[in-house]
Amino acid sequence: MKKLLLVLVLLASAALFGQTPFDGTWMTKLDTAKFPTKPDKYSLSNNMYECLTCVPKVAVKADGSDQKVTGHPYYDTIAVNVVNASSIEIIRKKDGKVMSSDTQTVSADGRALTDTFTDNSGTQPVTGDVTSTRVGPAPAGSHAVSGAWRTSKVNTVSNNGLTVTYQGTANGLKMSDPNGNSYDAKFDGKDYPISGDPGHTMVSLKRIGNDTIEETDKRDGKIVGVFRMTVSADGKSIKAEYTDKERGTTTSFTMEKQS
Repeated sequence: MKKLLLVLVLLASAALFGQTPFDGTWMTKLDTAKFPTKPDKYSLSNNMYECLTCVPKVAVKADGSDQKVTGHPYYDTIAVNVVNASSIEIIRKKDGKVMSSDTQTVSADGRALTDTFTDNSGTQPVTGDVTSTRVGPAPAGSHAVSGAWRTSKVNTVSNNGLTVTYQGTANGLKMSDPNGNSYDAKFDGKDYPISGDPGHTMVSLKRIGNDTIEETDKRDGKIVGVFRMTVSADGKSIKAEYTDKERGTTTSFTMEKQS
């Protein structure tokens, strides 16, 4: 009987810690997103393209050929092609594979920049388009994409780029998304790998009460971001905030429960 009671206690404990308010599939609501006030800065002049706020900074020839870059977890070459006076194309590769591509187009009045992108870093492409507002002028004689731009609206993102599934485990949490990324981590402060991530990101989890989890992301032992999630009292939504430690920016948004 004593042995039976012990088994029942262990099963009850596993159920208690295995089920969490985070369990289920969640989708980001784009209209809830609040973007960083810190702008992105680009320069394209004299056949040279620079991303001044990339980490690390990018400076390559804008001749359409693959240019080697270092220090970027998701690409090791970048090709910049000038389409016309208001538009450019950017292709990033890692080990010869296209990881992402962008078409950036400046509006006729020069005040808005539309970035239409495809992210191929996962098992299926994520597509979308983003609008940024000019907050810094293009230097005289430079291409229209030059200057400082602040993200104002994410217009569209394919559903596979907005969806994530969580499942509680004994003293931990599992995450998976439609693009082949997943982790199975404990609330023990140790680092666990994100499987399927070509950037080789590691995560550690901290449970803060019953409704909040803090995820710390690392690469090469360095903290690159902190993701904090809090489930609403009714269990139907999650308020999420991501702090990019490399760029010194914060983005927040709400995810709604799908199932």
